[in-house]
Amino acid sequence: MAYIITALCVDCKDTACADVCPVECIYEAKGPDSGVPNQLFIHPDECIDCTNCEPACPWKAIFEEDEVPALFSSAIELNKSIADDIGNYSVAKVIKGHSPTAEQVEDNFKKHGYSAN
Repeated sequence: MAYIITALCVDCKDTACADVCPVECIYEAKGPDSGVPNQLFIHPDECIDCTNCEPACPWKAIFEEDEVPALFSSAIELNKSIADDIGNYSVAKVIKGHSPTAEQVEDNFKKHGYSAN
């Protein structure tokens, strides 16, 4: 069962998850006009369920597939859809940036109507 990156990653795209992925199964769309949200995606057929990505994500945007909050259930199919269109994606480039503050993470949760509690 693969891990899923949800809308909590939209416009945040911190690549800490890609940095710890041993099989490079975290992808990004190749262009801004790709028709998909500006976020990262996990290729479900390549994910080995190592669990490294989930705690590495500073935005708390990654969930095990069977634990994806109902609010983000569409992310499951979105992540799976890249397998059928892999030519429009590339392995996410690891870019070292700053980690968000706890307040920024909470504001991002609120923006999406999500509560981790």
